[in-house]
Amino acid sequence: MLTPERKKQMRAIGHHLKPIVLVGDHGMSSGVLEELNRALNDHELIKIKVRAERDTRKTLIESMCAETGAHCVQSTGAMALLYRAAERPNPRLSNLIRPL
Repeated sequence: MLTPERKKQMRAIGHHLKPIVLVGDHGMSSGVLEELNRALNDHELIKIKVRAERDTRKTLIESMCAETGAHCVQSTGAMALLYRAAERPNPRLSNLIRPL
């Protein structure tokens, strides 16, 4: 689990990020999950945009986290900030290691 202090740090970093994965009205597909896994492996902390109704959006974010093993750091409106620690973080790609 993430501590409140760590979540606060991640939200500060995530504020400047642009959405990497866009989920449309049709929801999750295998392609979306592959891209989500790739982005989490490369960057560890990513911002996603979910275009769906409020209730559907919350369910989609929860199922994406369950499928990928990620944690939802923050969810505001259509944007969500997801985190999954990489086994071997790449300092050139990780949003947590490299300077902004």
